[in-house]
Amino acid sequence: MPRIPRLIVRGEEAVYHVVSRTALDGFVIEDEDKEYLLGLIKWLSSVFFVEILGFCIMGNHFHLLVKVFPGERFSNEDVMNRAKKYYGKLDKKVDVERFRQKCEVLSEFIKEIKQRFARHYNKKHDRRGYFWGERFKSVLLEDGPAVLNCLAYIDLNPVRAGLVKRPEEYRWCSISYHVAMGESGGFLSKDLGLSGMAKGSFKKRLRAYREYLYEKGGLVVDGKGAIDGDILCDERQQEFAPSTKFIFKHRVRYFSDGAILGSKLFVKRWYSEFKDYFKSKEKLPRKIPGVEDMYSLKRLSRAGIS
Repeated sequence: MPRIPRLIVRGEEAVYHVVSRTALDGFVIEDEDKEYLLGLIKWLSSVFFVEILGFCIMGNHFHLLVKVFPGERFSNEDVMNRAKKYYGKLDKKVDVERFRQKCEVLSEFIKEIKQRFARHYNKKHDRRGYFWGERFKSVLLEDGPAVLNCLAYIDLNPVRAGLVKRPEEYRWCSISYHVAMGESGGFLSKDLGLSGMAKGSFKKRLRAYREYLYEKGGLVVDGKGAIDGDILCDERQQEFAPSTKFIFKHRVRYFSDGAILGSKLFVKRWYSEFKDYFKSKEKLPRKIPGVEDMYSLKRLSRAGIS
């Protein structure tokens, strides 16, 4: 049976919901693998002409909500800077137009993520063969309510699967990332799927999105789990504004996952001493949001991305 052509928009920005599943049995994507996959998504999203609106990495599949921009919007200088990120040292002349065309194609972006992750996983587990199943699925979305609904669906995956009671408690999804990183993340879109429906500060948009997410999550869908009624009532009483205690709780992951923790100078000093313990060539201290003058290098993302 012939493959159905993808619905790909040309010449203007477009939003897609992407889903890709493994070909292996069970929940084979472990915690370190999820961290590595997230690192790939972050890095490649800075190379390709895309903006990540949301994500969720589960044990046997991942979701991405991604906006793709036409390459003609980007200058030759910007394209070259992205090529330098992609290739590292430019030992040969880069065909700017060819690289531009590559970076505006959704399938190229997803292919890079999947191929690089499969190589990492097979090397780690000393195996050969396919890791991913059939080609990824993609749905073209209209900006506005369709995107907001899809983002909530993605962030509620761990709740529906019975893994957590609150969506923020699952480490590898966009709402958890937003709560943990605040406005300093620099990776995910701060739009939160609201697209002009909720204006103002990021704090206000986060509150508006959490209200939508929790009200949506309180509904049982197709017999799958929902956010507990007591939790929903508690959120309503707080008007869906995450408290300082709640935010700090979701940032303490640094205290258990950090390889080095302290001031920026402290982290830099001891990274230079133990840099052979890290495979990644570009390890910089990361500020812990909400904690004054505290930086960290993470242990979970040991495997380098290249």
